[in-house]
Amino acid sequence: MKIQKISPFLWYDSEAEEAARHYVAAFPDARITTIERYPKGAPAPEGSVMTVAFELAGQSFTALNGGPMFKPTEAVSFAVSCDDQAEVDRLWEHLSQGGSTSMCGWLKDRWGFSWQIVPRRFVEIIATGDGAAKGRVFAAMMQMTKFDLAKIEAAYKG
Repeated sequence: MKIQKISPFLWYDSEAEEAARHYVAAFPDARITTIERYPKGAPAPEGSVMTVAFELAGQSFTALNGGPMFKPTEAVSFAVSCDDQAEVDRLWEHLSQGGSTSMCGWLKDRWGFSWQIVPRRFVEIIATGDGAAKGRVFAAMMQMTKFDLAKIEAAYKG
């Protein structure tokens, strides 16, 4: 078992397994790797799910059922680079179920974690386009909730 040097550790009240299964269902190259249960004498019922380790696109995560003390914040988000509009649409639909959407490709899942669903092409344009093209693309993006790659390309071309 290869252990990642840095790995996101997500805190849930009691829904770690449900959340991990939801995330794994969103990505084709994803899997749950282990489920650990609370032992006798722990601060949760013996045998209940303590942690769920899972992988999304090769990235390891751990979900912890830690109780209601802590909640997610927009200060941390997961940026997902998408190959095309179909992938943007699929992930947007799946991850926003029961959550909420915001501007510029941001959404919150039903547990309050923030995701940025971004087409790879947008990042390429912003990194390599000329100043005028970048400005048009940025202005187009500011009008979007979910990214629309056709509108991004049209803005890039002017």
